[in-house]
Order: sequence, then structure tokens, then C-alpha cells
Amino acid sequence: MDAPNLTSSLDLVRWIMWAQRKAAEDWIRARELSHEQSFALGYLVQNPGAIQRDIAQITRTSAASVSSLLQGLERRGLVERRTEPGDERSKRVYATPAGSELIAGFETAMTDANETILAPLDETERATLHTLLAKITAELPQPTR
Repeated sequence: MDAPNLTSSLDLVRWIMWAQRKAAEDWIRARELSHEQSFALGYLVQNPGAIQRDIAQITRTSAASVSSLLQGLERRGLVERRTEPGDERSKRVYATPAGSELIAGFETAMTDANETILAPLDETERATLHTLLAKITAELPQPTR
């Protein structure tokens, strides 16, 4: 495949981000998950017993969307909802062992993808790139969750 005709540094940064995102999407798709499902499942592994409102907030979706998302994960046996003792209306959501196992290795896969992306650079070049990107991002507004 021929490289696209990229004319600016930011075009090149976008191409790098595309490669990183594609690696993530390929990893997720291989597990037959949507991006939203994998994100919610990862969140639940790190935050067992979260409530649906927490999941809606972190995924920036509506409560109805989260309910549908969780139903799909429940059907696959990847999450379970448990009622709170004394409050039958309140349900906490947990990743099942199968859900935790399914997404185990994502961070390693992304580290490997980053290594592949940076492979053409030696350590000095990587340090220089990091310094330059840190200088640029220091002046940008901070991302919000």
C-alpha cells in the first residue's frame, strides 16, 4: 500500500493515531465486541460493582443505551447485574470471569502496537519525539473524561 500524500505534521500524527486505533479495533473485533462493549467491560474489570449511571457517564451514553449494551454482554455471560441487599431497585454490575478473561491482554496488545508504530525510531529519536510532543501538549487544554 502506498503511503498517502500527507502534507503536514498533524496529518502524520493523525495517521499514527489511525494505526493505533485500527490495532485496537482489530483486537476488539477478534473478540466479537463493539468498541462500547469492550470499554464498558474494561471499566467493570477495574471498577467491580459499578452502577449503570457510572457506566453511562464514563461511556458518555444514555442510561437506555447502557441498558441495551449490558443486556448484550449479559447474554454472552460476560457481565452480571446483582441487586443490592435492602434495595431491590439498585443493581450493581460485575464482569464475570469469562468477561475478564475475554479482555485480558488488551494493554499488552496496545503496547505491542505502539512498539510496532515506533519501531523505525531508535531510542534517541523516540526521546526527541516524546519531548516535542510533550512540549506541544503542555499548551493544549486538558482532555476531560
